[in-house]
Amino acid sequence: MPDGAALRVGTFNMASGRGSDGRVLTASRLAAALDGLDVDVLAVQEVDAGQPRSGGTDQAAVLGGALGGADWRAAATLTGTPSPFRGTWTAADPTALRGPGSAVTGPAYGIALVSRRPVRRWASLGLGTGRARLPVRAPDPATGRPRLWWVPDEPRIAVAACLDGLTVVATHLSFSPPTAIGQLRRLRRWAASLPGPVVLAGDLNLPGSVPARLLRATRLVSEPSFPAGSPRTQLDHVLALDGGLSGSGAAAHALAVGDHRALTVTVAQR
Repeated sequence: MPDGAALRVGTFNMASGRGSDGRVLTASRLAAALDGLDVDVLAVQEVDAGQPRSGGTDQAAVLGGALGGADWRAAATLTGTPSPFRGTWTAADPTALRGPGSAVTGPAYGIALVSRRPVRRWASLGLGTGRARLPVRAPDPATGRPRLWWVPDEPRIAVAACLDGLTVVATHLSFSPPTAIGQLRRLRRWAASLPGPVVLAGDLNLPGSVPARLLRATRLVSEPSFPAGSPRTQLDHVLALDGGLSGSGAAAHALAVGDHRALTVTVAQR
């Protein structure tokens, strides 16, 4: 980042485009939900592409258009249709990034990183899968009655956009804290190989000051982000992994999509 320049960075878990009523928004309503979210770089989690549940929408492409035709890369963690009772998904290739003009060849799910600023280089890192299972209450397709399903953890991934003088890394870590901590440490080692300084943005599934302490990083946003309707804890983070960066104007945004609030902050050199 050139001396004196500033960059507005955000992170947002969009829950496959679901609104507050649990229904997935159409592409036009999804784009409208981001109106007023003024960011230069946005890390997005739980992004669908070609999924029946979200009408086959390429949600990363919609996000890029909503932010003014921004450049973007989508990284699938799963291909197929994730479901607690009839999932047919498999782990995706962590090096296979899609961008503007890329065709959607089948159902996929993962993360995206969107940038209004020119990107010199894109990079990605597979972070592996935890062994934990998450309890989810959902209707039984045979009876229609709610029941508890044990959903396996999914593979995790990180995507980096190397800009002029700054790298932004987007990720979504495991819901299992021990696994998330291990992934966070692996991310730290990888970030050291990227052009610095480095900002990490994403749903880290670790609360409050924990990620910053583990990484010895600067916490640029201190706002509760989950659940969206009445946030009680901060699971979403924007962290400066290197010294020399400061944050200002941090904010949490309640949008018409997603089950987390979006977090944004202006990042500048000290």
